[in-house]
Amino acid sequence: MPYLVAPEEVEPVVRGLLGVIDVDGGPTDEQLEVLWSVTDHLWKRADLRTAGLAPMGPDALAAAVVDERARRRFHLIMVTLELCRHPLTPAQVERAEAFATALGLTGSDLGIMRDWIDGGVARAMEDWKRCFGAQVVANSEVALRPEPGSDGDAWTPQDADPVLTARLDELHGLPEGSLGWAYLEFYRRNGIDVPGSTSGSLMQAVSVSHDMNHVIAGYEPTGQGEIALGAFQMAMADTEENLVSFLGNLLIHEAGVLDPGGFTPKSASLQRPGAIELLGEALDRGARCRADFTHVDHLAMSAWSLEEVREEFGVVPVTVVA
Repeated sequence: MPYLVAPEEVEPVVRGLLGVIDVDGGPTDEQLEVLWSVTDHLWKRADLRTAGLAPMGPDALAAAVVDERARRRFHLIMVTLELCRHPLTPAQVERAEAFATALGLTGSDLGIMRDWIDGGVARAMEDWKRCFGAQVVANSEVALRPEPGSDGDAWTPQDADPVLTARLDELHGLPEGSLGWAYLEFYRRNGIDVPGSTSGSLMQAVSVSHDMNHVIAGYEPTGQGEIALGAFQMAMADTEENLVSFLGNLLIHEAGVLDPGGFTPKSASLQRPGAIELLGEALDRGARCRADFTHVDHLAMSAWSLEEVREEFGVVPVTVVA
């Protein structure tokens, strides 16, 4: 079953998503292209693009789609489309809230959108920290996670960590083509400091895991690459930690609303050439994986060849260039 939406539910889900974005004179071109990319890549229903589907309202969708897993999938794509409207408008937020209410869906992401519209970026950022701080810390590399009961504050700048740097430097001794070698090459290629090597950075343990996931999934640390990685992870496993990664990437790189420090917020990354197709393919690639590698002990696997790691989890190659 592709991403937990049964074949007979795909059409009403798509009609509901068309209803979500039918505000302020109609959907934007970006919203439509994202929707059709998801429909094509994830649900294999390219025919729906030209089917002349009528938008479906909240109550009609609630009657047509009763499976809770399908409703949760709808919610995830709905939030993605919501963040693809530039600028985000009160009408768009209200429409998304109406669908969430009809489907019995709740989530802190809805509150963040509402507070962004009503109170501005600073208020949205504070809500993000309060609601999702624990899940952000839970995305730390397994061998580097804070001790149980420790503060684990994700938002406090950290001092340089020579112990961590030395541990990562040991990966230089691994063979070319290994996961550890590819991980260090990722930093070299993109001009990024290795976690622990500088003061003032955030979430060093989270960064190790996040960047290992970049390497395994095959996405570069661009705006569109970050969004694709988050989508890939959500499709691999619908967990709160993966949801936080995907929403955070959208809010930083598509909406440009989050600035947790250490990042450069961007807007409309999905408008870059190939980015929307990259997102659609990422959802499909993630859904095809045999298991979720997000929270495995990457450092313990660092001597494996990258090819072996990808084979273990069923990671198929990226084909879209963006």
